[in-house]
This record gives sequence, C-alpha cells and structure tokens, in this order.
Amino acid sequence: MLPLRMPLSAITAERRGRFDNSSPLTRGVTRGVCRMLTDTGFGPITEFRLPNRRRADVMGLGSGSEFVIVEVKTSVADFRGDAKWPDYLPYCDQFYFAVPESFPIHILPGDCGIMVADSYGAAIRREAPEHPITTIRRRRQLLRFALTASERLNRLSDPRP
Repeated sequence: MLPLRMPLSAITAERRGRFDNSSPLTRGVTRGVCRMLTDTGFGPITEFRLPNRRRADVMGLGSGSEFVIVEVKTSVADFRGDAKWPDYLPYCDQFYFAVPESFPIHILPGDCGIMVADSYGAAIRREAPEHPITTIRRRRQLLRFALTASERLNRLSDPRP
C-alpha cells in the first residue's frame, strides 16, 4: 500500500507555521526584492544558508555567476538588534539592505547598497560597492546554490512529509 501524501497546501502551511514567523511587511519586502532580482536577470533564493551557519534573507545569482545578498529590515529595532550582517559579506559580490519606504535609510551603513521595496517590486536607492568573492568560494557556493534550488523545486512536485 502506498503511503498517503499530504496536499502541497497543507505542507506549505505546516512549513510556514514552523519556519516563517515573519511579519506581512517583511514577507512583502522580501517578495518585492525577489521580483526585482528576477526582473534584472538574477535567480533569487530566500533563506539561503551560508557555510558560516548564517542565513541570508535573499541570495541572488546572476548570469555571470555573481552573488548578491539582500538583508531585509523592516524596522529600526530590527536593524539595531541585528549585528550579524557583516558575516554575510565574504559570501557575496554585493550586499544590500532592503527596507520599506517608511524606513529612515540615513541610519544604514554607508558602505552597503540600499533597496526600497514593497510587495510589488524594489528600487535601488544606493548601488552596493562590488567586492568580488574568491574563485574557490564562488565555485563551492554555485554548487550549493544549485543544489538548494533543485531541492526546493523538487519539493514542489514531490512534497514528502
């Protein structure tokens, strides 16, 4: 007898309840960032785990194998309470903060890019400086990115409990 499978909507809801405790504002900004990255030729993945055990809110891979990390911040308290974002810098060629329109962008560090986003898209307010990652790290990260994307895509067609 074949095991019963849960419908995809039930699994997604279960995972959302277990892993996604973000606010609607955070989800909206993240969605807008992903839309903008896709529109500019990047493939985005949310909640991408880095080798240093940090998890990037959004990691984008460009056609030239360049990596962009976007850290979503929706409040001043969220920004001030998170001192781990510098740990992301060795894993990307460019680093951005994505914030909603109401966020006071003058408090963000001057050496990072800034995106302003909502549920429908994002706009770059300040371009991030480029800091190319090492060739060995790029190669390893490309493989991890591809495997992560493949696993997530496979989960959509074969949602195992």
